[in-house]
Amino acid sequence: MTAIEERAGTVRAPAERTASIRWALVALSLSMLLSSLGISIANVALPTLALAFDAPFPSVQWVVLAYLLAITTMIVGVGRLGDIVGRRRLLLAGLALFTAASILCGMAPSLWLLLAARAAQGLGAAIMMALTMAFVGETVPKARTGSAMGLLGTMSAIGTALGPSLGGVLIVGVGWRAIFLVNLPLGVATLLLARRHLPVDRGGPKAAVAGFDRRGMLLLAMTLAAYALAMTTGRGSFGAVNLVLLLVAGLGLGLFVRAEASAASPLIRPAMFRDPVLSASLATSALVTTVLMATLVVGPFYLSRALGLDAALVGLVMSAGPIVAALTGVPAGRLVDRLGAPRMTILGLVGVAGGSILLSMTSATLGIAGYVAPLVVVTSGYALFQAANNTAVMANIRPDQRGVISGMLNLSRNLGLITGASAMGAVFALASAADDIATAGAEAVASGMRITFAVAAALIAVALAIAAGSCAIAARVAPAGEVQ
Repeated sequence: MTAIEERAGTVRAPAERTASIRWALVALSLSMLLSSLGISIANVALPTLALAFDAPFPSVQWVVLAYLLAITTMIVGVGRLGDIVGRRRLLLAGLALFTAASILCGMAPSLWLLLAARAAQGLGAAIMMALTMAFVGETVPKARTGSAMGLLGTMSAIGTALGPSLGGVLIVGVGWRAIFLVNLPLGVATLLLARRHLPVDRGGPKAAVAGFDRRGMLLLAMTLAAYALAMTTGRGSFGAVNLVLLLVAGLGLGLFVRAEASAASPLIRPAMFRDPVLSASLATSALVTTVLMATLVVGPFYLSRALGLDAALVGLVMSAGPIVAALTGVPAGRLVDRLGAPRMTILGLVGVAGGSILLSMTSATLGIAGYVAPLVVVTSGYALFQAANNTAVMANIRPDQRGVISGMLNLSRNLGLITGASAMGAVFALASAADDIATAGAEAVASGMRITFAVAAALIAVALAIAAGSCAIAARVAPAGEVQ
């Protein structure tokens, strides 16, 4: 009997059981869509918010950073909390928080209240991201895990692609407050679907039995916040403040590891990292998203400076990546179910590496096609990698560890994006050999892009070596079936 059947108290007919699974997947998909939409839709509003609140751009930029920081610092902790108190219970609370915070964002009379509401919205999004993947093991058969992961990847890509265009339409037609208030009907619908169709938690809250590691969560949150700020402060320049923040992050990591070793119920069990599949998946995920971020950092400069495209056309070309990810997510998941996660992980990495190599060899004489064609290869490879990588980890996780492992997978992705924005941006600036990349000549920018993606290809080669080593170790060791 499945968890959904247990909630109903009876064994359902196959057609009814299939319909219930589908509605549960709709609820999970909308949760992923809302959380990713919350990231992308706010970026387009920053100039409007600067005028509305008469604030400088660095202050307004925190509308995006507050949301991202809340997700990054809290996603592992809330995943573990879901394992303890019940994932359905916490996901419903996260959806309610996200929806209420969206209303507060849309009604905020000052920038500081908007920032506070965005941080609360980010906390809700962290819960949604962490627990959405964790629920896959409870709602779909194991043989269809890849398809479900592909669907969630598709919804994340749709949210990313839809944000700028939807935000622009709402700002022009209604005003900036609408980009937050649009979450109200979507949030309510998702909350009702989740409450109706997700399997209920078994028993009551288990916090009294397995205490939540508050000290570990605080140390991890402070460490991640320091690292994220080190990578984002200074808008591309690295100074004394960035160095101090990195030192704080390093100190925090040491204290966190020490605290977890002695905790009765640790936030992250050190033994988890002895599993080669999990360790390799986290490392490769961070490397791949670091490279993926290079397309978002370098692309606009190459398209505008080297190819001479206007802002509207740059935006249209840049949307090709998320659109390809949205179209390939579900087929990629089906391939994973059919051919196996390890093989598809390698194939996805090969695709990302191949696209990066093509970008490192492209010429401005090839025009838009010379950029878009390799970008399609990179993005489709990433979609396949993501579906396979998530499936490889989540398919065999012990039920009481699904939330924290899902949070760790999402964290590795976020850290890769944060690191990529800083590190790959620095590589691009150095490779272009220009005092100001915004005014650099066409050839300097083109040369900088080629060198940046040569570095990206080298990073994916490292990821391939890690993934291949993990597969070899897993093949030699008798399968444990679960991450302990």
